[in-house]
Amino acid sequence: MHALWNEVIGFLFLCFAAFFGVRAVLYYQKYEHAAPTAAAGELLRVVVTGFFAVVMALYGISSFLRARKISRS
Repeated sequence: MHALWNEVIGFLFLCFAAFFGVRAVLYYQKYEHAAPTAAAGELLRVVVTGFFAVVMALYGISSFLRARKISRS
């Protein structure tokens, strides 16, 4: 049961990572076409969203690895 819980949480966080990753790409496209005065704000948005995507992906992957470790023991 504990392994299944980790797999569900891992899937959920990988979904969040996918969502944040897509948003980061869309924000980057907006940043490329932004006026010079608004470029700093757009770049900050890209960096923060990309950071959250990476954190969520790492947590999701670690949850799957933890579930695998639990199921082997």
